[in-house]
Amino acid sequence: MLTTVADPYQTSASAGKQRISRWRTNRVQEVFAGYLFITPAFISLFIFLVAPILAAFVLIFMRYDVLSPPTWVGTYNLSQLINDARLRDVYWNTLRFVVFATLFNNVLGLLLAMGVNRAMPSIIKYLLRTALFFPVLTTTASLALVWNFLLTQDRGVVNYLLQQIGLAPVPWLSSSAWAMVSVVMFDVWRACGFLMVIYLAGLQAIPEVLYEAASIDGASQFQRMRYITLPLISPTAFFAIIISLIGAAQVFDNVWVLTGGGPGDATRIVVLYIYEIGFKRFEMGYAAAVSLTLFAILIALTLFQFRLSRRWVHYD
Repeated sequence: MLTTVADPYQTSASAGKQRISRWRTNRVQEVFAGYLFITPAFISLFIFLVAPILAAFVLIFMRYDVLSPPTWVGTYNLSQLINDARLRDVYWNTLRFVVFATLFNNVLGLLLAMGVNRAMPSIIKYLLRTALFFPVLTTTASLALVWNFLLTQDRGVVNYLLQQIGLAPVPWLSSSAWAMVSVVMFDVWRACGFLMVIYLAGLQAIPEVLYEAASIDGASQFQRMRYITLPLISPTAFFAIIISLIGAAQVFDNVWVLTGGGPGDATRIVVLYIYEIGFKRFEMGYAAAVSLTLFAILIALTLFQFRLSRRWVHYD
């Protein structure tokens, strides 16, 4: 009686094919599960970001007042951008606010981070970090109301203190010369705590052995700051500058509550202007055109920052 002996090579090849088949099946299931988990995020991203941007691109060629169907007007809204003298003033206000708010927020945030990163009792460090970060946790509208109360010319606490030392009261919110200063001061007070936390994370990621080696070599405090701290936190600084710049360009609620854009147009910034065009004048097409100019400017500034970062951001 003859018996068939299994070929070991065929058995091994068959087992290998089965393992490959199971691996492919498991891989497909993992990929499917991954896409299933991120589907809600993609849907929300499309609904709240991609779809409004696409709708804005369509609306710039339309006249739409919300109450009646949109009508095609061609390039009328784009030509209105060129002839809108008020828009140029609004963008000038926005530029001033973005420059000063971004500068002071990042400088003060870095200085505060360096201050709370120093050796001190843990309870004091905890209280300082909490106090400095507390404005970030509070709603901007409520903070602006408190700030408005502090800076009122007749009954404000700040002017009362100024009078106690013999100084004249300052029209913080009612003067075109001081209103933008007040808005920038409020934004710095509100946002520098958030940037402090970001810079603090970057400072704590620097190995302490580098400072010890520099001290042994006789490096001064300034030299350690110049050659160790600043280069190693440059990626953190780059991230902080980008998000603070974009946030400053889109600020709305604190200006709305503090000054309403006044006096006159002294603090009227572009997002507030877009709101007024769209929801007060009901010119949705022109509001979409103005919003796309802001979108294009922010994209250009971000790309420019990424290009410029090659010269001063060190990732090694």
